[in-house]
Amino acid sequence: MQEYQVKRTSIKTLPVAMVDQLKECFGAEVTEKDGHYRIGYGALTRMEVSLGPGGKTLVVDTESDTGASDETIIDTNKRFRVYLERVTGFTAKERLKKAKKMCEE
Repeated sequence: MQEYQVKRTSIKTLPVAMVDQLKECFGAEVTEKDGHYRIGYGALTRMEVSLGPGGKTLVVDTESDTGASDETIIDTNKRFRVYLERVTGFTAKERLKKAKKMCEE
């Protein structure tokens, strides 16, 4: 399970964006249970997203398909990175810097 910080400008739209972008980025059917939204796509047998404490972060939990082809894994990773950038407002490079900063604290 991973928790991602969200840009201040994206926090207002986070509850809607986290679901809408699942549909747009993955084109998968989204199921909801107790505020947790779940899909299965490509190399991910399960991807579940929800709001973090205070509704200001995105929590993502995934399970991988270890038998997926390299092509499927690359496609899934690309879509996952696009999803995170659209929802959090941070690029992969910015998310890495934030993660390193959190580990140092």
